[in-house]
Amino acid sequence: MESRFKEAEFATWVGIIVNGLLALMKGVIGWLSGSRALIADAAHSASDVAGSIAVLAGLRTAKKPPDADHPYGHGKAENVATIIVAILLIVVGVEIAISSTKVFVGEMPSAPKGIALVAIIASIIIKEVLFQYKYRLAKKINSSALLAEAWHHRSDALSSIAAFIGVFGAMVGQHFNYPILVYLDPVAGLIVSLIVIKIGFSLAKESSSIMMEQVLDPEKTKPFIRTVSKIEGVKRIDELLARTHGHYIVVDIKVGVDPNLSVEEGHRISKRVKKALLANHNHIKRVFVHINPYQTEGDLNRQERIN
Repeated sequence: MESRFKEAEFATWVGIIVNGLLALMKGVIGWLSGSRALIADAAHSASDVAGSIAVLAGLRTAKKPPDADHPYGHGKAENVATIIVAILLIVVGVEIAISSTKVFVGEMPSAPKGIALVAIIASIIIKEVLFQYKYRLAKKINSSALLAEAWHHRSDALSSIAAFIGVFGAMVGQHFNYPILVYLDPVAGLIVSLIVIKIGFSLAKESSSIMMEQVLDPEKTKPFIRTVSKIEGVKRIDELLARTHGHYIVVDIKVGVDPNLSVEEGHRISKRVKKALLANHNHIKRVFVHINPYQTEGDLNRQERIN
């Protein structure tokens, strides 16, 4: 568990440092070259820094052990961090859209200088490397916050591609005297904003479902049911609810056992259920077992008639 958080924190610090340098580079070159698309891209990278700081805080909270106030643990701190990153993406996307749209109602912009292309190409390569690194690590350690940060990097790479097309098109338009092509730079900024907003909404939607205690799809809980069904003494699984709690899964299960068993024997069966789920499914970290007296359909019908 400790190594999981160390890997995630190291990856987050890498993101903070690299994004900070990228934002500074793109901002300065965007201003010197007169590229709105590159300035928008710099703002996107700056939001990555803020998002990474939120992720770092979330990871440090999530690794705390369960306590009296948080008996299920602090895993959802990662989901809170994910939502913060998503909101940052949406805000930055809207700001980029507003900035790019203003160009169409003002004077015709001038094409950016060639140095803008160098900065954009460097950004595309670096951000894609960061995405691949964090995406693979997020899948390996099952971290929603790190996955959100990875997609933040991918959105930055995509926005840089759009910025490249815009800047290159604007330069070509000015060189060959096609003024309309100069508008490709702000159009690229607008495309960037839509990409950023869409990714932000997707991340927010997924994490919000987890925060609202949405249970896992029945198809995903079938392996858990198969595990419990094999346990001696379990007559029937009355109910199994599993939900994601940050990077791990919490399971609430009700099992039917022989009603003539002693309390101690029923307790032993519940311990076997818990142990089997924890041992056979790595993502499950908390299990709560409720023992019910097993009754056949005939028993239930007779009891209903008596009542």
